[in-house]
Amino acid sequence: MKNSSNADLFFDREISLLQFNARVLEQARGKSHPLLERLKFLCICSSNMDEFFEIRVGGLPPQLRKTIRQYASFIVKNQYDILNDELLPALEKHDINFISPKKWSAKQAKWLEDYFVEHVLPVLSPIALDPAHPMPRLINKSLNFLVELSGQDAFGRESQLAIVHAPRVLPRIVELPKKNKEQYHFVFLSNIISTFCEKLFPGLKVKGCYQFRITRNSDLLLDKEEMKDLAISVMTKLQALRYGNAVRLEIINDCPQKWIDYLLEKHQLTSKELYLTDGPVNLSRYLELYDLIDRADLKFQPFTPSSPSATLKDIHEKDILLHHPYDNFTAITHLIHEATRDPHVIAIKQTLYRTGSDSAIVKVLIDAARAGKEVTAVIELRARFDEESNVKLANKLQEAGVLVVYGVVGFKTHAKLLLIIREEEGELKRYCHLGTGNYHAKTAKLYTDYGLLTANPVIGLDVQNVFQQLTGTGKTLKLKQLFQAPFNLFDKLTELIDREIYFARHKHKALIIIKINALTDRKIIQHLYEASQEGVKIELIVRGMCCLKPGIKHLSENITVRSIIGRFLEHERVFYFHNGGEREIYCSSADLMERNLYHRIEVCFPILDKDLAARVEKESLKYYLDDSIIRWELDSEGKYHLVENSHSIAVQEKLLEKYHDLETKS
Repeated sequence: MKNSSNADLFFDREISLLQFNARVLEQARGKSHPLLERLKFLCICSSNMDEFFEIRVGGLPPQLRKTIRQYASFIVKNQYDILNDELLPALEKHDINFISPKKWSAKQAKWLEDYFVEHVLPVLSPIALDPAHPMPRLINKSLNFLVELSGQDAFGRESQLAIVHAPRVLPRIVELPKKNKEQYHFVFLSNIISTFCEKLFPGLKVKGCYQFRITRNSDLLLDKEEMKDLAISVMTKLQALRYGNAVRLEIINDCPQKWIDYLLEKHQLTSKELYLTDGPVNLSRYLELYDLIDRADLKFQPFTPSSPSATLKDIHEKDILLHHPYDNFTAITHLIHEATRDPHVIAIKQTLYRTGSDSAIVKVLIDAARAGKEVTAVIELRARFDEESNVKLANKLQEAGVLVVYGVVGFKTHAKLLLIIREEEGELKRYCHLGTGNYHAKTAKLYTDYGLLTANPVIGLDVQNVFQQLTGTGKTLKLKQLFQAPFNLFDKLTELIDREIYFARHKHKALIIIKINALTDRKIIQHLYEASQEGVKIELIVRGMCCLKPGIKHLSENITVRSIIGRFLEHERVFYFHNGGEREIYCSSADLMERNLYHRIEVCFPILDKDLAARVEKESLKYYLDDSIIRWELDSEGKYHLVENSHSIAVQEKLLEKYHDLETKS
């Protein structure tokens, strides 16, 4: 690498991920979003922070944890500041009230006491802490209360401490009876338990009741040398992870220091893993409010996605591109349903990473198997936090006669592929769907993703070969149009970068545009640095983690980085190479991360149809690089700056308008 050393060329990925969470949190502060949408962003940030501690913190070296704590503490403080100083007062102005115990009327207090006795107390199991009852092993992220007591119990024992665990079946937010339908009054379950917990300890005095939560390391690591049955291994490991090593203690900030120290010591934590909260310890549970409150004026305006025709006949005639959530995901379900009823379709093969507990895709696959089609499902059991549901899904499909395989041990199957094989005039015709997102109807309404439907025979054969690799064994099969991780995706991408370097060296226009969720792979970053030094213009649209430093003189001055965070989660992966004016555009299931490039089975596919390529370029690149849109820009010092003014446009709303106009015209 010319004119540079390896020092300070990369941002740390954990810090970069926390930066992303901070950007998400700022959406909760942003006045441009409807109020309940701002609350939703607060919940998303809280959920993201939970995952960060569960998955990433446990394996960090001690020297990095100090820096992580500084960033995390800043985010936690801002979460509660935004909640208490901005969102709750704003909600109150709209007659949406959270009532603290001090403000309960006598009538409300009586209703809540009855609610506690009838609905809460029966499912609680208070645990006295004494030599016969040591600190219980508390479930990961469960809501608990440390109760300080005084007095003697029925057996004459002096009581001091008890633990009360709040089962997950209990709603964390309780709505009081309405006086009129325009007003909402809510109370936190934690306030109800704290106020009436003396009823759990008859005859004893409650001196204090303090809510807290323990987060545990939940990274699912399987030893393939010891593994005999992947499904059994996954389920066994999941049970153990519910009680993994503690990595964080969250506790209400009015808890006395001696009890904080007590909980830290019992969970083998230090003050570096302590986070004090100025409100409920799990802010993500506020998400319940979104559905409880019927106020369209406080939410994003609903939209109806377009419904393009995507039958086998349509795909036979030309490639079709679906852009979710602007295009309806049901097109995929309808396609499989059509294949199920088509007597000429003989086989259906599909990868399943995340599908949802009540998936329409799964139902039609089951129908296809029962209709006599040869149905193969490659299910990735290790999809993070969906492991248990995927094991149940596999069992359900197997019971219906679907051939279920779990992919390749040691490599997560992250590729999104559907193959329909149809007999036509004595020959087999392959119809494919290749996607950047999961076969999940719910997330397809919330995530931006592409899906290519094609009957291209070369791509079809490539997809068939990928399935052969997933279900069988043998040497790597050479693909003609697709790039596949872990085999050649990295090499092919670097070849395409090298080609732009060639054009730059010969004084031609050289341009690379990449839109992804995360950029952390050092080898790719170094290659982009080299391209920048040779004069290649590189525009990166990176929603989440970005470990590359843009704008550094003689290193990355030709690179820009922007992040878009809005109504939908930006999820598609798009790669644009100018190629001397003969542009090439690819979509992929893979981000530019080490795990995607070297440790997962991923597919990157070309958009060969010129009209569809132009559409991808416009909708996912040009729109997003327009200087009139709301965006975050990354500077050379690693700081993100929000670019927004009174004339700024939310790019996703711009796309919604475009698709609405197209649907209206059609």
